[in-house]
This record gives sequence, structure tokens and C-alpha cells, in this order.
Amino acid sequence: MRPIVARAARLFTVVLALFAPFSVAPLAAQQSADMLGTLDALRANGDSTIIPLSDKFVAGSRTIAEHSRAVGPVAAFDGTVYVRGIVDGNVVTYHGDIVVEPGGEIRGSAYAIRGKVQMRGGVVTGDVRAIDGDVGPGGSSGPARVGGAAILHELALAGSWLAVLIIIGICVLVFASSNLDAVADAIERDFVRVFVAGIAGQLALLPALAVLILALILTVLGILLVPFAIVAYVLAAAGLVTLGYLAIARVTGRSIALRAGDSDGAQRAASLKALTVGLVLIMTPWLLASLLAGSPTGGLIARTAAFAITWVAATTGLGAAIVSRGGVRRTPAPAAQRAMTSASWQTPTPVAGVVAARRPTPLSTTVPK
Repeated sequence: MRPIVARAARLFTVVLALFAPFSVAPLAAQQSADMLGTLDALRANGDSTIIPLSDKFVAGSRTIAEHSRAVGPVAAFDGTVYVRGIVDGNVVTYHGDIVVEPGGEIRGSAYAIRGKVQMRGGVVTGDVRAIDGDVGPGGSSGPARVGGAAILHELALAGSWLAVLIIIGICVLVFASSNLDAVADAIERDFVRVFVAGIAGQLALLPALAVLILALILTVLGILLVPFAIVAYVLAAAGLVTLGYLAIARVTGRSIALRAGDSDGAQRAASLKALTVGLVLIMTPWLLASLLAGSPTGGLIARTAAFAITWVAATTGLGAAIVSRGGVRRTPAPAAQRAMTSASWQTPTPVAGVVAARRPTPLSTTVPK
């Protein structure tokens, strides 16, 4: 039995060796056709000035040595391009990465098709793009720069968020202005208290959701409501955070806005102005971070500061929304409470419903004549 198995194995090996070239050739042809199709699609989308012709691509990895200079375009497929010197032109890879190491400089654009661009201390003076890949620091960050396209993209993203928040704020002012006022009053009364409440609320979000799901699972009909309960819980949490964020933006804008008139129209215009100014001020760190997108170190510091400011604002707003129960419970401000309890409000005027008594007069002891 064993000789038969050995003969079958040898026969299979011989057949595989004979047909291997025929099986590899279609695979290579398919890969080549895939590469040509991708390059043609990229050129059709307007990248013809960046993507070189297919005959410019070299199989395998390439290295631009230190203190050396290469004339671009430098193109490679199924390999990584290590840039340690200077490339006068573009660097393009297909199924490979681009690594710009310390001392390396690409005086053009870096395109990694189905790969990623790793900035390890080098410099790219043009655009940095990864198609179906990642663009980011692959190691230690250095004084790398990207083109203006990345900065414009970041600015557009931050501006879009600002526009969306302003639109949501206008809707809240129209349909839930009293709730927004109550949350803003909670922030003005005690900032530290609502901030601590916001931290506690963040820590309790997931446990509260778990308790809700467990309570529904323990019932027979409640199991069917678990998906709807999760969606409703997430929407409610997002609504509280958004309401609190808008409230703290309004408090911030109201602190620097001019005093409005006494008419209803003037008050509404002042509320809208305060909300808009506050949102712009809170989103300003993100706009600055977008302008510093070309500097890895500066951009990282700016994004960290922007994230910290946004987290403090969102946490404080969430705490104020929790303390005020979504703006339903509105407690008078301390100044109003002191005014109500002051002596100026105390008056000897009888309370309604109490009959005023006539002051008694002494009886006369003399008998009229």
C-alpha cells in the first residue's frame, strides 16, 4: 500500500512541476492587467501628471541612498521605495510602500497605490496620497511636510462640522430654547459641579446601557425591544451631549457678546449671535490644527489641544444636561434667589384672602344728653 502512495505522490509532484509555469503565467498576466487597469483609472481621474506610464515601473524594492540624487519619476511595483537621498520628481508605488527616512527628500509628490506612505523624518514638498492605504507617520515623526491639498481637506472638514453645529443650534433655538436656557443656567451656576457630573455621566454610560439590556433580557417580551432600546439610548445620549455642547457655546459667546435690547426680536438675535460666536471660538483650535496639518509636530500638538478643549466642553455640557434633566428642571440663579429673599420684597400688605380687621376703639363712658 505504501509504494502505491509514494508513486502517486511522485506523479503528483511531476505533474505540478510541469504545469506550474502555465499556472503562474495567467496569474502574472492578471496582476499586470490589474495594475494597468488601476493606472489607467487614476490617469482618467486627473492624476495623469503624477502617475507615470507602466514601462516606468520596476519590479521589487528600490533605495535612494544617502547623499545621492535621483531624477523622477521613481516608480516601483510589488516593492518598497526607501528614500534616503533626494528625488527630483515624483515617487509612485503599486502594491508597495514609500518610506521617507531622515535626510530623504522628495521634491515632488508621493503616491502609494494600494500601499501606504511612511514619514520617518524626511520631507515631501508636494502631495502625499495613499490610495487604498494609509498616510501617516510610520515611525518617529520628523519635519515632514505635505501639500496644500491636505490642509484644504482638513479646513473643509472643520468648516463642515462648524456649519452642521450652527444649523443644529438654530433648530434648538427655534424648538427647544427653554431647554437650552436651563442647561446654560446650570453651567453658569456651578461650573465645577456640572463638570464632575459630566465625568460621572461618561463613566456611567456603558454600565447604564448594560443594566438596561439586562433588565430587558430578564423579561420575556423585553428581549424583542433590546435593539430599539439600544438605538434610543444612543440617540438620547447623543442628544444630551449635543444640547450641553450648544449650551456651553452659548455661555461662551454670551460672555463676550454685547448686551441685547428688551424686545423679543433683539433677545432672539442676541441668542443666535452668542451661540454662533461660541461655536466659532470652540471650533477655532480645530481650524488652527487644520492649518498646521503640514507639520507633524505642530499638527499633533494643535490636534491634542483641540481635542482637550472639545472634551472639556462636551463633558461640561453633558453634566449640565444631566443636572438640569435635559433642561426640564430650571433652578433660579443665586442672584435671583438672594433678591427674592431680601427685605425689599417683604411688605406689610395683607395676603389675599385675609380680611383686614378694624382697629378697636375705646368705648365712651359719657352718656349723651
